[in-house]
Amino acid sequence: MPSTPSATPQEKTSTAAPTRRPEWRLWMLLGPAFVAAVAYVDPGNVAANLTAGAEYGYLLVWVLVVSNAMAVLIQYLSAKLGLVTGRSLPELLGARLRRGTRLTYWGQAEVVAAATDLAEVIGGAIALNLLFGLPLVWGGLITGAVSMVLLAVHSRKGQRPFEFVIIGFLAVIAVGFLAGLFVSPVDWAETAGGLVPRFADSGTVLLAASMLGATVMPHAIYLHSALARDRHLPGQAGADIAAVRVEPREISPAAAHAVSAGHGDVSTSAQPGDPGVPCSSDDPAEPGPGGGASTARLPLLLRATKVDVLWSLVIAGSVNIAMLLLAAASLRGVGGTDTIAGAHAAIEANLGPVIGVVFAVGLLASGLAATSVGAYAGAVIMGGLLHRRIPLLTRRLVTLVPALVVIALGADPTWALVLSQVVLSLGIPFALIPLVRLTNDPAVMGEHASGLPLRVTGWAVVAAIVALNIALIVITATGG
Repeated sequence: MPSTPSATPQEKTSTAAPTRRPEWRLWMLLGPAFVAAVAYVDPGNVAANLTAGAEYGYLLVWVLVVSNAMAVLIQYLSAKLGLVTGRSLPELLGARLRRGTRLTYWGQAEVVAAATDLAEVIGGAIALNLLFGLPLVWGGLITGAVSMVLLAVHSRKGQRPFEFVIIGFLAVIAVGFLAGLFVSPVDWAETAGGLVPRFADSGTVLLAASMLGATVMPHAIYLHSALARDRHLPGQAGADIAAVRVEPREISPAAAHAVSAGHGDVSTSAQPGDPGVPCSSDDPAEPGPGGGASTARLPLLLRATKVDVLWSLVIAGSVNIAMLLLAAASLRGVGGTDTIAGAHAAIEANLGPVIGVVFAVGLLASGLAATSVGAYAGAVIMGGLLHRRIPLLTRRLVTLVPALVVIALGADPTWALVLSQVVLSLGIPFALIPLVRLTNDPAVMGEHASGLPLRVTGWAVVAAIVALNIALIVITATGG
């Protein structure tokens, strides 16, 4: 009986090829960073960037460039932490901190979340007022209600449809804030001069801190680790934002030790990827060093995350710089541009009503998208640090009510936005220092712990942000 001929090398290659992930699949993994990037183009950015451009021209362009470069590193580290460990940053901190310290840490994180929501809700309310003449309080209520609709997309349809919706909003935001740049008389020589780091007075330091707080957002640092985990490790998705209230439980010493090594769980039930629990069907290989992505799949996910973070923040950074250049070119020296409403009126007068409407639509999209992402981040923070899960509606109200109170009291909306960004700037070290420490720790990250160059860069970013915050506190205390 004739023997069966062996497969040729070409046939072997063609047979093995389908088992490999083609490179184009890398693009199918993008998305989580674009959701996080919405935090970088929220109404707080609009207020800070327009104020900086209108008052100081091109002087503070460098702040946006440096802040965006920092953001790329920070957001990648956050996503990497979630992928390698299978845990969000708040979950890891919640398992490591003692009860009193954990609750205190949660308190400052909630202040940051409230400041974030203040910016988002006020921005959406201003946009609705500009477009339809609605009172700010009603605009704030509508903004909060729409954010619940967007969150319902996530709850009912999953993360991928939610990402598509947010990416759609991000596209509208980009068009809304970039359109004016094409008809503005930008001085590109002065723009280049604005890349030289310097301050003019104490006011520029305050604005720089506001711009930094608006660009490197603490809640985005907390959130991105959960976004990456929920998207790429579906067996562990939704642990932070499930609409189920559970009682906190004590962590045994053995469990606490396991978490400190990157293997423990702070949720109330075992999940795929935990020791002794099979991985999800989407990730069938051996779990990663911290119960995260499989060792076979992790390199692809990390490579996709680098692309995801880079492209999303290039877009967000371009939008921020465009806003400052627009204000520097068209609003400098124009009266009444110290508010968003005044800036919008000046944009309409100088660049035409179409650009004014497009700008207001971009502002509305910014407020609507950012407030839903902010509520998502708040649920991640509360779930990880309080060890309990609450309905998203309750989570939404926790930070929506303070924003509505500020609006109802008649506070100047634009300055409320700027000051909210200063609060966010003060909250950055509390999120960033633990992130850098955890991603540097081989006990947590295994072989994926940051190498020496990344460690040095990470701590340099921390030092720069802390130094700016100290300067801000001194200036505020001395009136200087």
